[in-house]
Amino acid sequence: MANSIYVLNGPNLNRLGTREPEIYGRTTLAEVEAMCRKAAGSIPVEFRQSNREYEIIEWVHEAIDASAGGIVINPAAFTFTSIAILDALKMFPGPIIELHISNIHRREAIYHNSLVSRVATGVVAGFGPSGYRMAVGAMVDMLSLDGK
Repeated sequence: MANSIYVLNGPNLNRLGTREPEIYGRTTLAEVEAMCRKAAGSIPVEFRQSNREYEIIEWVHEAIDASAGGIVINPAAFTFTSIAILDALKMFPGPIIELHISNIHRREAIYHNSLVSRVATGVVAGFGPSGYRMAVGAMVDMLSLDGK
């Protein structure tokens, strides 16, 4: 969908609200989706979550083919392991915002090396589920600037 924002979520994010609430909070993925749609205003949002790497890659391809305006992606564990997602994101011509609920740089060393950051226009990390609202708001601003 042209000028839409794709919000892509990786593995285990379907468990938001119950998974390690001391790190990720108690906000559910459905609540995150509602937050994103509200932050996007009149811009359509394609909100997706998968535990499968190939599905996330297919959605990036879909965003490319649909001439989407931007991608907000929380690749979760794939952040640190997926060269395939990195390669797919490299093909996307618009802005990409990498998003993490926790501050990955304050966590264990295994979480410090993001592959996705290499192609991200910007990174939002450590603001809890409200980081989604911030990331979508920033994307709306970027798309508005592009449209002027």
